[in-house]
Amino acid sequence: MSDDWPSPLAVTQTQLARHLRLLQRRGYKFVTFSKLVNCVSCGAHEGKARIAAVTFDDGYRSNLTRALPVLRGVGAPATVFVVTSFAGDGSPLRWEGISQWLGTTYERELEPLSPDDLRELVAAGWEIGSHTATHPRLSRLDDAAVREELCASKQWLEEILGVACRSLAYPYGDWNEQVAAIAGQAGYEAAALLSAHFSAPQPLAWPRIGIYRADSGWRFALKANPAVVRLRSTDVWRYLRAGRAISPAATPPSDSEVRRR
Repeated sequence: MSDDWPSPLAVTQTQLARHLRLLQRRGYKFVTFSKLVNCVSCGAHEGKARIAAVTFDDGYRSNLTRALPVLRGVGAPATVFVVTSFAGDGSPLRWEGISQWLGTTYERELEPLSPDDLRELVAAGWEIGSHTATHPRLSRLDDAAVREELCASKQWLEEILGVACRSLAYPYGDWNEQVAAIAGQAGYEAAALLSAHFSAPQPLAWPRIGIYRADSGWRFALKANPAVVRLRSTDVWRYLRAGRAISPAATPPSDSEVRRR
């Protein structure tokens, strides 16, 4: 999150505040990601207020310094999925998709959350989930490597926070059934995807809506519209995207997402 970083992934504080207020006006209550998955999966929210989970991927320190004040302003928690090798050693976040900012005036935006930062977010009611240890494309790894990425990150978070790590977001939204099976074996109860088309939600394959810097005003309102969310689970959506009626650029990889149900 940044007001001046020209990354298409970085929403501003003003944008986030407007997005949250719009959802509140539409009757949404904010919960953590794992609570949303549990409530929807067991039907506990049926007949009650709509619920939404605000999620941030990667573990940028701006989640604490810029996002937390905005979320506090509306009384909402969030979930941040952390790449633990960087949170552990404090080095700038770097992998395919963000490494181009290293060595520029915006390298400061790649500062990771520290263990103390993560403990502060937990104290504020946030959920801390895993985004693996090193941010690889999990479907390209063998089973042993996937297991190491998921188990090592989960163990590290539990040791420094003293609470169970129940949730996971797959880096790049890259997963397959075997990766999800290993996540379940590792003890994860909920795992987040990022894809243009929504398949039927499963606890370890849960779709999210990516929100980006370009998603202001009507674009966010449209993405957050329940009818559009339902459309994204149909073949009509696939047809529209295939015909370029919906630009692929509308759903790039994200470091900040809102999942609403």
